[in-house]
Amino acid sequence: MNVLGIVGHSDSGKTTLLERLIPAFGAHGRVATVKSIHHDIEVDTPGTDTHRHATAGADTVVGITPSRTFEISRQGKGDDESAGELPALRRQLRRFERRGYDLVLVEGFRQARCPKIVVGETVPDGTAPQIIAHVDGPDAIDPDAFAASFGAAAKTVSSAD
Repeated sequence: MNVLGIVGHSDSGKTTLLERLIPAFGAHGRVATVKSIHHDIEVDTPGTDTHRHATAGADTVVGITPSRTFEISRQGKGDDESAGELPALRRQLRRFERRGYDLVLVEGFRQARCPKIVVGETVPDGTAPQIIAHVDGPDAIDPDAFAASFGAAAKTVSSAD
């Protein structure tokens, strides 16, 4: 499984670039995404059965609809000895690898040691090495050409830390 990071300052166009890359990479295999979020959000609707399951104390809740399956777990970046953004990312990448994904596009996680594209004028402080492209904005990359050529620069999940 390959991992590609997209990093940059707020409002630099990271999500827009991801929206352009996902279908291009999807033509070559299964694609998953992970987004670093720096504040808590409510991902379920209060009052729904799944929200009530979680509120009652379930560690993980899975909802299965006619067209979607979703999972909500209590384990985020955590407070224990394995806490932090990078351990949480590694756990999720291992899950994706077991599920047979070909590529995971990671938005944020600038300290992760994986190939990454920097979006915007400057490289954010603390960005780990392995920058394979630095672009001014999301339209500066031809997504199809980039997806076709990415394999040579890809890094496997076992060493993404």
